[in-house]
Amino acid sequence: MTHLALYTFGVLKSPLADPAPLTHEFYDIGEAVYRKISQHPGYLGHAEAADGDRGALFEADWGAWGEFAVPTWYGKGRTPETTALAATLSLWTDLRPAFDAVYSGPHREALNRRYDWFERTGHPNHVFWWVSDGVIPTWRDGVSRLEHLHDHGSAPHAFTFHHSFAPDGSPTKDRRRGDEERPGSLTRKPE
Repeated sequence: MTHLALYTFGVLKSPLADPAPLTHEFYDIGEAVYRKISQHPGYLGHAEAADGDRGALFEADWGAWGEFAVPTWYGKGRTPETTALAATLSLWTDLRPAFDAVYSGPHREALNRRYDWFERTGHPNHVFWWVSDGVIPTWRDGVSRLEHLHDHGSAPHAFTFHHSFAPDGSPTKDRRRGDEERPGSLTRKPE
């Protein structure tokens, strides 16, 4: 059996330690989103730091999720006072539950406001890949897949919601639009 790994990465307009109301709002919304997503069918888990300290991403103990890493294009700070990024690493049963969680409810509302908090970098902000049952993806895996997606586009190794692949590497179908073999599906091809 396979599971779906999802890595997200965004560069924030201001550091996580910024006392401005917009930063606090981002945290408050983020906490509500995580609570809701963790209850979503198909959600298996996400990387959490042992101490949960805001901004101490690089120094935190992430356990089986590995040492925290960021893409090469991140050029802002790495201390608790200067870190200006938001990253997630999670596991899902399949693409459809992940899509439903991301594009509905509180996360959808947060996506509508993303440019209040995040810079437009010209880089992808999420990447998926399949992992074997029992495998915990690492932060380094997520960074590597996101950079591969940026350099090479969607492929079975690293893909997006809209250009997705089944665990066997075949493009998925989009039954919502009646496509036969079009990448971008949220359902697997019949086996």
